[in-house]
Amino acid sequence: MDNRRLNRSDLDSQPLPRFLVIEGPIGVGKTTLAGLLAESLSCDTLLEQADKNPFLPKFYAGEKNAALATQLFFLMQRAQQLQTLRQDDLFAETRIADFLIDKDRLFAEVTLDADELALYDQVYQHLTLDTPRPDLVVYLQAPANVLLERIHKRGIGAEQSITRDYLNQLNTAYARFFHYYEEAPLLIVNAADIDWVNNLGDYNNLLRYMLTISHGRHYYNPQPTL
Repeated sequence: MDNRRLNRSDLDSQPLPRFLVIEGPIGVGKTTLAGLLAESLSCDTLLEQADKNPFLPKFYAGEKNAALATQLFFLMQRAQQLQTLRQDDLFAETRIADFLIDKDRLFAEVTLDADELALYDQVYQHLTLDTPRPDLVVYLQAPANVLLERIHKRGIGAEQSITRDYLNQLNTAYARFFHYYEEAPLLIVNAADIDWVNNLGDYNNLLRYMLTISHGRHYYNPQPTL
């Protein structure tokens, strides 16, 4: 039985991905997992900064016209983060991010009307995005009821108005996006029943499996460990 999280010294024989991306819908645990992996692998993170988006609370509260401003802010923020990553020499060490810039339009499709989406696309097309290619993308899945429970449990005020219907829409959009995704090796993880925060076995098993992937599409559907 595992009594501690794996760390880099335990993994010397395995090559580490230079750029690892954790993705998934709100509440699935991608930022938490990214942080744990960064600790295990002794590397830096590149994380979404939702708390710096001044329009996001207005969007969650249902304010009219807040959706476009929210999406454009995130688009500019993520583009700047990835540009900084390029300038800092991505390939000097392992980096872990909790977002793909490619999926930004996924949220736009869910939240914007046709005219807003057209404007968003115009802005997106005029951005110069020198996006690094991940060595591995980990897509975390969970049903809307699990996401909603986790959102309520973590207690971020602005998120408490998120609805099950919105999460169902996001799940559908994510599934569609990753069904066609071929830009990098992909691991699709059923994250509904495993607990990588409190269960060392769950975490270590997932980390070991992740590091075996160098190409193709893979599925991880574990039974929770005791």
